[in-house]
Amino acid sequence: MSHRPATPATAALRSARDLLHAHATDYAGARETFRWPELDEFNFALEWFDVVAAENPDRPAVQIVSADLSSRTWTYGELSRRSDQVANWLRGLGIRRGDHVIVMLGNTIDLWETMLGLTKLGAVAIPTSTLLSPADLAYRAEKGEARAVVTLGALADRVGELPDEVLRIAVRDAPEGWQDFADASQAAEDFVPDGATPARDTSLLYFTSGTTSRPKLVQHSHVSYPVGHLSTMWWLGLREGDVHLNISSPGWAKHAWSSFYSPFLAEATVFVYNYDRFDADTLMDVMDRHEVTTFCAPPTVWRMLIQADLGRLAHPPRELVGAGEPLNPEVIGRVRDAWGGTIRDGFGQTEMTACVGNSPGQVVKDGSMGRPLPGYPVVLVDPVRGVVVEDPDGAADDGSPAEGEICLDLSAGPRGLMVGYYRDPEATARSREGGFHHTGDIATRDAEGYLTYVGRADDVFKASDYKISPFELESVLLEHPDVVEAAVVPSPDPTRLAVPKAYVCLSASAHEDPAATAGSIFAHARTQLSPHQWVRIIEFVPELPKTISGKIRRVDLRAREAERVAARDETAQHHDRDHR
Repeated sequence: MSHRPATPATAALRSARDLLHAHATDYAGARETFRWPELDEFNFALEWFDVVAAENPDRPAVQIVSADLSSRTWTYGELSRRSDQVANWLRGLGIRRGDHVIVMLGNTIDLWETMLGLTKLGAVAIPTSTLLSPADLAYRAEKGEARAVVTLGALADRVGELPDEVLRIAVRDAPEGWQDFADASQAAEDFVPDGATPARDTSLLYFTSGTTSRPKLVQHSHVSYPVGHLSTMWWLGLREGDVHLNISSPGWAKHAWSSFYSPFLAEATVFVYNYDRFDADTLMDVMDRHEVTTFCAPPTVWRMLIQADLGRLAHPPRELVGAGEPLNPEVIGRVRDAWGGTIRDGFGQTEMTACVGNSPGQVVKDGSMGRPLPGYPVVLVDPVRGVVVEDPDGAADDGSPAEGEICLDLSAGPRGLMVGYYRDPEATARSREGGFHHTGDIATRDAEGYLTYVGRADDVFKASDYKISPFELESVLLEHPDVVEAAVVPSPDPTRLAVPKAYVCLSASAHEDPAATAGSIFAHARTQLSPHQWVRIIEFVPELPKTISGKIRRVDLRAREAERVAARDETAQHHDRDHR
């Protein structure tokens, strides 16, 4: 392991990090005093991780619990030394600064070794899900201009459609003609970089989840994610020495958020539980046994947890966080009653780090995803007129909650924002129209600055001239005991323009009479919603269409419903002609 000294960039990053820690529960103080460090050169692996490793080599960096409940821990010192070897070995294979490398690995230590090794080289990582089909992988390799791919030998069949010139590196069970990742253990343990790393150089390429279209390729620099995740670290509430469990699959941005940059910035431990099949009771036993202090999970996991005995978790984590999609108030309330803590929601995108959140120690308003995080100039913009619809620190001029698209004011230079969409200047320009970064998400904001998620601009629709938020209706439906998942879309209607229709997945214990179950769900929704929001149609489905990352593709459901109504109308017209 190279014992690298701190650089001016290290000192600047540590100063910004320590300021946030000093204001861990002081929202106003953090917002007023935090400034992004100004860095011209920076390498997260060399100038942060290795420095932390030299100062505290025996501190646990990554702990992995396997499905059989056995556990293994790697220290900062071990991971620093091992990533030096990986960087040297990859260099020996011809990987150079700026080369693009697909990383298609699960939650095994090889993932962290590879990501740090590529960063040290100045190569560009393209983290990718192990669930991709050969065609999806080929699309990503072509669009991402991949020079090499690092994946499990067991997934070699997925790589078949890649060009022959793409270097193939296998972790375990290397097929003939592939490079064996195990050979990296023979490389030198001291890595010498070929020069300083310009902060603006590309470090990461991440594909979006593709909820409404084909995935876009997001370009991040050596600052935008590595340094930008200071905001995520503060939102998560991570402190030095914490044991942080984030339930997320590698290949998606949330994994980089909570299983790589944020814990390492805080000098905490990344905790992983690799279960074969999710079981809430076993998860809570693992959390207790290994003293998990901070826990982040998507809504799907939180909804499964409240179906179990929350009381079996004797020592709940200090910080509870939800991310991916907003949580409905019932889940938050159930967990609060059982564990005494409040799940804190937040908001960000693959294109940026966490920019909005309920931060530690602050009043959490049920249903709200919080307030703008330090360093982020969040404004709401009228989607039609393209102007800010409110004072940046409050509600609309008349005191009512302002509503608009969540945007970032680019004139304030938010450091955690992407460089752009890779080799797509048109898409980049569209995302920056009017001097704002446009998220495509709609929210309201109250007089205290709290933002409440309404939905994707593409998902919000009008019924009888009333604006309908699918999320708001879905939250109510999910409170019904028979509903496991729900997605609300507009069903075309000649009188009302559209009426809300719900696609619903039922629990295994749901009543055997579909009509009775639907009637119960209709009745429940009508007691919780205003008449203009009432769900008018329910269709039971075994599953909802989702992206590989688990997000619901309402665009598919909208298309399915439009086709159904069109076919019905066509049948009715034929029937009418036949009777003339």
